[in-house]
This record gives sequence, structure tokens and C-alpha cells, in this order.
Amino acid sequence: MSYHTVDFLVLFLPLVIGMHFITPQKHRWKILLIASYIFFWSISGKLIIYLLLSTFSIHYTGLWLNTIASDGKLKIQEAEKEERKAIKASVKNKQRAVVVFMVCIHIGLLLCLKYLNFFGTNVNNLLTLLGLPDVFPATKFALPIGISFYTLQAVSYIVDVYRGKISADKNLGRLALFMSFFPVIMEGPICRYSDTANSLFEGKRIVYANLISGMQRILFGLFKKIVIADRLNLLVKTVFNRYESYDGTVIFVAMLCYTCQLYMDFSGTMEIVIGIGEIFGVKIPENFRQPFFSKNISEFWTRWHITLGTWFRDYVYYPLSLTKPLKKLTSAARKKVGSYYGPLISGTLALGVVWLCNGLWHGSAWSYIFFGFYHFAMIAMGNITLPLVRKITGKLHINREALPYRIMQIIKTFILINIGELFFRANGLRAGLNMFKIMVTDFSLSTFSGSTLLKLGMDIKDFVVVIIGVAIVFVISVMREKGISPGAQIAKRNTFVRWSVYYAAILCIIVFGAYGMGYAPVDPMYAGF
Repeated sequence: MSYHTVDFLVLFLPLVIGMHFITPQKHRWKILLIASYIFFWSISGKLIIYLLLSTFSIHYTGLWLNTIASDGKLKIQEAEKEERKAIKASVKNKQRAVVVFMVCIHIGLLLCLKYLNFFGTNVNNLLTLLGLPDVFPATKFALPIGISFYTLQAVSYIVDVYRGKISADKNLGRLALFMSFFPVIMEGPICRYSDTANSLFEGKRIVYANLISGMQRILFGLFKKIVIADRLNLLVKTVFNRYESYDGTVIFVAMLCYTCQLYMDFSGTMEIVIGIGEIFGVKIPENFRQPFFSKNISEFWTRWHITLGTWFRDYVYYPLSLTKPLKKLTSAARKKVGSYYGPLISGTLALGVVWLCNGLWHGSAWSYIFFGFYHFAMIAMGNITLPLVRKITGKLHINREALPYRIMQIIKTFILINIGELFFRANGLRAGLNMFKIMVTDFSLSTFSGSTLLKLGMDIKDFVVVIIGVAIVFVISVMREKGISPGAQIAKRNTFVRWSVYYAAILCIIVFGAYGMGYAPVDPMYAGF
């Protein structure tokens, strides 16, 4: 059962909405909790044990941190003035030890389940080159859906309790619902406890305005996912699985199609997720903000998978930047190379760790590690060359905010992002390098004039549907970029116009959806990460 399936949309979601509506307010959170565990059980079965263990562990760890803090306050009140500083330090050290232990447990389990076989295989390969026998046996663990997402939520909860941003929740049910809420358990977004826990627990009544607004976003998400992304899967799968049979032009087209597929699939799923949250009165954070309007790679990653980026920023980048060694490095470098490049050196080191983690978070393969370092290199080069670019454009009297310059930057960024996604999708790093080589050495415009592109799983009708669909998404994205809400604009119209639009959208999804003969169901792509 997934968010775009008939089972979910026609049976599960309406049933949950109905039960939530007729249940008294104080018990509505229980309906959401039961529904969340039923949903998770349906996709992960007995692997639900990992989610249960994670939830129980962070609940009691949070209470443990509270107990340490409370005991410390009592000791401080009873202690002499000169002893209080030492007691505070002792309390902080105990809390830090508890947090480090629990974070290591969660991250360690994730590393073990996702990366142990990858690590062992590479060590064995190295030993083989040295003429030594293998050390690590082949291991493969069953991986519960969504573990990469709810593990990061668990870590953020513990760290935020430690930092004093939130208080440890004494209500296990509320914490369990935060960890398991069914719209976000598969693909996120990665929620913070302070953002969603209370609204989940409040049990707000489902009102007409929220229901319509939520349904609008669900329909738009289904359009992105079923009409565009799933249709593109045919061409993408064909080319990436047999890239040796094609020239660089076909690979170039497949690269563009994959980037489009990934965006439509992931952002489409997020539309559905956020729409479901709106129905229940739960504010789920946005995970996309028109990323392809970005003028550089750094900006792109503030618009794409936003909650993952902010998680790495708050729980990896900032803590690393504030460590004593990097602070000393910043201070020393500032004296040597100035106030811009001084902090940039330590910031770049921390950024490298972030992008290594980002690449590995997506999966256990060298292609993902390369993907991470590719974006790290692009961002680092942009930061390093920024003063030079400003100087050159200033001397040439080029207005960096002028539309032509911005369009040029957007196109450049779009190309660089597509290259990164080529390696991201390729069946291994070697395949990615080979595909890139073919693309730049065997590119021929004559391919567009033949029928080659119509022999890759998509016919002319498929291409027309995709082009029109992308155009619709582009127009809506432009409106959103300008601060205009398409849903709000539709809601202002009279009843006939509103419902005509809704029925037209439903009919479009039914008629042009990529299913039936020749189309295999495509699971949400980020659920695999």
C-alpha cells in the first residue's frame, strides 16, 4: 500500500478520515496512531519492531535527561555558590554522555542495516587485491521502509531535548504518533518534534476548507507522480539498464528524463503527504520550493529536500563548525587569508563531512558517495570563486540581478544538477562514468531527427503527455515562485468553476495516468533511500 494506490486513496484514507471525524476530539490522536501503525505494518510487517524500539528508546532517554537536569537543579539549590559551576558542568557531561550513547545506537543501527555489507564487500575486494582471504561474510539485512527518515527524526528529538529547545514528552502516545504518522513515514519530510507533535495530538476537527485544500494538493501530487513520473520510468529504465546500446544523445535525453522523473515523483509524493496533513489540520513542513529556479547549486539544495538539508545543517554542519579545532583553524586562517576565506576554510571542511553523509544517506554505493562529493565540489568551487566572479562582473558592468544573467545562471545550474543526477541513477559509479563519457564524446543531433527516441518505451503520445504535463507544472511553479497560490485562486471561483476544475483534474489523472498495458507500478522512489 502506497500513497498513490487505489487501496490507499479509496479505502484506507477515506476510512481514517471518517473515523477521525466521528471520534471525540480527545481520542482522535489515537485514531491517527492506530492508522499509522496499521499502515506501517502493511508495508514493513514484523520490521515494525525497529520503529517500536526507536520510539521507546527516545521516550525514556528524554525522561532520563529530564531526571538528570532535575537532580542537578536540586543539588545546585543546596550547594554553596562556588560549587554550583562544577555541578552544572557535571550535569551537562552526564546529559551529553546519554545523548552521545543514544545517537550512536540509532545511527549505528542504521549503519549496520544499510552499510555493513557495502563495507564488508569493499574490504574483501581490497584483501583480494593483496592476495589475502576474505574476512567479512556476505550479509544482507531486511530494511524497514522509512528507517532513514524516522531515525533522523529520533536523533533530532533527543538532541533538541538536550539543547533545551523542547521538553521531553511524558506522553508516550504523542511521541509514538510523531514518529509514525502515516503520511510521512515512507518518504518524509523529516519533521521536527516542535513543528508537528502538538498539532498531531490536538485532534482538530476536519473542516471543509482544509479538506478541499488538502484534496487539491493530493490531486496535484497524483498528477505529478502518475501522469508524468511513472510514464518517464519506461524510457529511463530502458536506457540506464542498457546504456551501452545507445549514443550520447539518447543518454542525454534519459538524463533529463530521470531528473524530471525524480522531481515529479518525490515532489508529487510530498504534495500528497502535505495534503493529507492539511486534511487533519497538521502542518507538515514543505520539502520543495521550486528548486529548478535556483541560480547556483547551493541555492538548489535550500529548495530541494529542504528538511534533509536543514537537518544536516543543524545537527552536523553547525556542531562541526563550532568544535574547538575548527574554531581555532578559522581564527588562524582569518589572519592569514582574510575575513572571507578564513572562515570559508573550516566551513568547507565541515561541508565535506555533510556531503559525505548526504551521499551515504541515500544508499550504500560508490555512486552515492560520488554524488555527494560532486555537489560538495560544485558548492565549494562556487564559494571560492564568488569574490572573483563579483569582481569580474563588476568591472564588466554586468548587473547580476538582471533577468538575462539570472536566466543564464539558472540554465548553468540546471545542467550541473542533471549531471549529478546521472551518476545518482546510474547502476554503479563505473556505469555513471561510462555514460558521461559516451554523452560528451558521442553526441549527435541527428538522433533527434530519426525514430530512435520512439523506441525507448515511450511513443509520441507519451512524449506529448509528458511535455504538456511539465508545462502545467512549470506554470504552477512560476505562480508559486511569485507568491501566488493556485489552490487559493481556484477556491475564489464560483462553485461551478471550482468543481469543474476538480473533476477535470480527476479525469485527467484517470485518463492519462501511466498504468495498464506496458506500465509497471512504480513505488515512491525515495522510499528506497
